[in-house]
Amino acid sequence: MLLCLASLLALFQRSRAQENYFVTYTHHMEEPGNLEFATKSVSGFPQAGNSFLGNSVEFEYGVKTWWTSEVYLDSQTTANESSVFAGFRFENRFRPLLQEHWINPVLYVEFENINGANKSLLEVVGHDGVADFLDRNDRSEKKREVELKLILGSNFKGWNVAENFIAEKNIKNDPWEFGYAVAVSRPLALAASANACRFCRENFALGAELYGGLGDRYTFGLHDTSHYLAPTMAFRLPSGPTFSLSPAAGLNSNSHGFLLRFGVSYEIDQFFSRLKRR
Repeated sequence: MLLCLASLLALFQRSRAQENYFVTYTHHMEEPGNLEFATKSVSGFPQAGNSFLGNSVEFEYGVKTWWTSEVYLDSQTTANESSVFAGFRFENRFRPLLQEHWINPVLYVEFENINGANKSLLEVVGHDGVADFLDRNDRSEKKREVELKLILGSNFKGWNVAENFIAEKNIKNDPWEFGYAVAVSRPLALAASANACRFCRENFALGAELYGGLGDRYTFGLHDTSHYLAPTMAFRLPSGPTFSLSPAAGLNSNSHGFLLRFGVSYEIDQFFSRLKRR
């Protein structure tokens, strides 16, 4: 699979990815016709369990100006246990207001078909916590879930600010679970350098994310939930991929003490049009 991905990337001119965050979504949509490949990985080191590496491979396509569609393929490796495929996710984002406003809303709908071994940590909801990662890998538990998000985003003098409210429900008779994610980031420079360079300040963006669970329908609030604060760093190669890194610190005893997130994204302009021409 990696060889096929590398072959595809070599065929096309590269362009910049849009996102600076790992958990929080912004109001930015994929350009119509563009396809983005990305990996989002997270390493955890629970004291009472085995360290793990969760990974999500992402394919994001701009269907319309107001509609972006995305597929995730999740897998994970846990030390002293096994490496397993952990399921897939299919999401769609819809932007009702196309012009830029002070606050820009986006509606998010996702279907998840994952198993109990999933450790991608793409969001934190309900009473999710470090205790969920102490059991051995178990693919027998099936989780078919619907996830809804209200995404709010703003751009102001180079700053990007994003807020997400998350609601998730197992299709079985489980209660709705809630979570949040907020983030802010800014490039180190807004104006492009006069001379072409790879390590110019405008190619770097720094920021921070705060995310966690808000309980469920019956126990809404902060009790018995986990929360994380994480700086974010992104480096965009001109006409190349974007590399991202985010070390996260758990803020209470229910959280992982430390998570390390890292990823790579690569965007191809007008993917299917290029395939037809070839």
